[in-house]
Amino acid sequence: MMTIRKSMTKAKLPYPFLIILFASVFHTARAQTVYTSGSQILKKLEKLNTTATVLYVAAHPDDENTRLLTYLANERNFRTVYISLTRGDGGQNLIGNEQGVALGIIRTQELLAARSVDGAEQTFGECFDFGYSKTPEETFQYWDKEKALSHLVWTIRKYRPDVIINRFPTTGEGGHGHHTASAILAVEAFRAAADPERFKEQLQFVQPWQSKRIFLNSFSSRNQAANAFEGQLQIDVGGYDVSTGRSHGETASESRSMHKSQGFGVARQRGALVEYFKKLDGDTSVNDVFENIPTTWDRVKGGSKIKSAIDKIIREYDLKNPSKSIPSLTRLLTMVRECDDDYWKSVKEQELIEIIKNCAGLYFEASTSSHKTTPGDTVGVTFTILSRLSDQIRLSKVACNGFDTLPGKTLNRNEVFSFKKVLNTDPNSGYSNVYWLEPNYKSTFSWPNSGLSWGEDLMQAYFTFEILGETLSFKVPFAHKWVDPVKGECKRPFEIVPLISVEPESKVALSINGKPTLIRVSVTAERDGLQGTLKLEMPSGWTSTPSTIDMKSLERGKPSYAEFTLNPPAPADMLNQSDNQVKAVFTVNGDRYSKTVKRIVYDHIPAVVYLEDANIRITPVSFESKARKIGYIEGAGDDVAKCLKNAGFDVDVLDGKMITKGDLNAYDAIITGIRAYNTIDDIGLWQDYLVKYVDNGGTLVVQYNTNSFFGTLKTPIGPYPFKVTRDRVTEEGAKPTFVVADHPLLNKPNKITADDFNGWVQERGLYFAGETSPEYVKPISWNDQGEKPLDGGLIYAKKGKGHFIYTGISFFRQLPAGVPGAYRLLINLINVE
Repeated sequence: MMTIRKSMTKAKLPYPFLIILFASVFHTARAQTVYTSGSQILKKLEKLNTTATVLYVAAHPDDENTRLLTYLANERNFRTVYISLTRGDGGQNLIGNEQGVALGIIRTQELLAARSVDGAEQTFGECFDFGYSKTPEETFQYWDKEKALSHLVWTIRKYRPDVIINRFPTTGEGGHGHHTASAILAVEAFRAAADPERFKEQLQFVQPWQSKRIFLNSFSSRNQAANAFEGQLQIDVGGYDVSTGRSHGETASESRSMHKSQGFGVARQRGALVEYFKKLDGDTSVNDVFENIPTTWDRVKGGSKIKSAIDKIIREYDLKNPSKSIPSLTRLLTMVRECDDDYWKSVKEQELIEIIKNCAGLYFEASTSSHKTTPGDTVGVTFTILSRLSDQIRLSKVACNGFDTLPGKTLNRNEVFSFKKVLNTDPNSGYSNVYWLEPNYKSTFSWPNSGLSWGEDLMQAYFTFEILGETLSFKVPFAHKWVDPVKGECKRPFEIVPLISVEPESKVALSINGKPTLIRVSVTAERDGLQGTLKLEMPSGWTSTPSTIDMKSLERGKPSYAEFTLNPPAPADMLNQSDNQVKAVFTVNGDRYSKTVKRIVYDHIPAVVYLEDANIRITPVSFESKARKIGYIEGAGDDVAKCLKNAGFDVDVLDGKMITKGDLNAYDAIITGIRAYNTIDDIGLWQDYLVKYVDNGGTLVVQYNTNSFFGTLKTPIGPYPFKVTRDRVTEEGAKPTFVVADHPLLNKPNKITADDFNGWVQERGLYFAGETSPEYVKPISWNDQGEKPLDGGLIYAKKGKGHFIYTGISFFRQLPAGVPGAYRLLINLINVE
């Protein structure tokens, strides 16, 4: 369930200690629609009797070994935590066109969804995923190593793992520089977390903690022999969980398949699955990963009484009537709350409260009449409470923002208790937002309450129950519920949004050849009848026509559109400005609004709302082009077609019928989107038409594809043989070498120089061509520092009367970022003669 927090400045706390204290008072119920069977309750009781923690460390969403996490959480019943140092912001997206922080939001939610399947817990580091890195040295040029280490030390001190497990080695075999960096940080944090002289500022909230040992969870390439792991410890993680009726491999595969934005759906695995562990540091003179680690209540002073009580509850547990265990569980809760070990008291209290809730069949929710409102507005809320298995529960309190009631009602078994309230939201409330986007970031994010999965909800309900003398308190975020005729009952998080959303049509606008540029902006109101003034705030020397636009009688939820002509200063002055930032601002009744409300909606994750500044980067670019009409075949998702439209080109998005039945000769060039040959099932049926188009004089530009385990090519790409490799140039400032300096791609209609490669973002390109047939010309080479030149980023061949081009150059990143040289180079590709 998505959680949101105030988008307001708070006193910054170095660590999320408040949430730890708060959790001991209110149990956060996030899975009201997840149903727990009697056998699963029994499984939770067994876990309640286990006291051991494992921390798994890696760099990205998808790096985690879901097979091992599933085994640890469900077979061994350990508290199992995965920390992803980043949120995957720099990767590719196979389900949409979100990039950067928006992609990081999707992958964060996918990680949380994966953990809801495999039973492990999820937390995050503060590092920004800036894209593929080949070495840890390059990674630490971007990441603040000391800050990243501090956060990992905090995580160890907070969760107190007995064992830490790295996904990747410190020696580079993991490939990605982020992978190696995560391992280096984990090994350093293993010792630093126990040192009271390291990161002393943390010790007012947590204590030093020395884990017993740290391992590498060894992995192999698909062709690596098993004897490479001789001498390492082994665990067979492929057991069968009778409480779910699935093997751990099946559960792990389902968890892995939640990483849908990366195309990581996998087949369910059954049978023995052996994992290997290399000893890295600590007490490693052992023959088992968890040897000499206390895993029961015996590790806690006075814990033997708790262990005996749990054993008795398990023996007497009635699978068909779990509510019989409630009296014993409430007595156990008293014992746990009197425990001397604050860490295990907090952890096991939360587990026990959840078990009691499950045994009572307790259900509660706060369902809103709509999915959003604005600060100071009202919202209808229906509170619903139900005890399906027990009549021993008394609802003593329901509270939320601005509302508090003491119903003092004993719940009748399986009888719904419901009431409605119209609530006023705080006029000074912040807005729903993803909390880690609030501060400005460079290499690492920085936020209040760092390390939380999301943040605190603006609107949530607090339910307090009394059960046989014990108090159970829960908090649940408000959610909107409705019935879809196809999907059935649906829920989405409740939002508090600005009264006005201001959204530029594009985050980048091109000022082409020093001419004025058209800026389109939409304004969406959350209330009927509002009126106000829209204007652009511009750098010195820029003007707009008109200067302001009055907008009246806005309709709720319906965008109203406005256009400005942005007039640049003198061309010479304009071209000398490196950052021409324009902000769209709507003013109503003296209040300024300059945020865009953005939403991410996919079926496999909860809907997410976040805010962006309504800023537009004005990019001066000079180019010539004879080509005007472009056909675009969409692949995995990118904004290249949109960017070309903004540059003044006539772009048609082509489908199968247009390709096989239409007149392709009407297009000056056809471009395929990224990974089109990986993702389009019918691409093989279209290939003959595309080749014929080239033979007849057309230009076909194929953007990058991949040929790997996770993205196989569905058909040959080019008219002559070549292979798609894993070659890439990750340094965005890598110097280009013009191998064939007089080639038309570098000269017509625009002269490409080294200056055109200034200001690129994240990388030069990826998945370059290799083993090319002699028909191909390769006009550019470049390389990362210390590596050999790579010339497969752009290959060209003449075919019949036309032209074929394959390029791994990351136009899909550069054009949305407004890189002038990338526009000029791509325009040359579609103009080749």
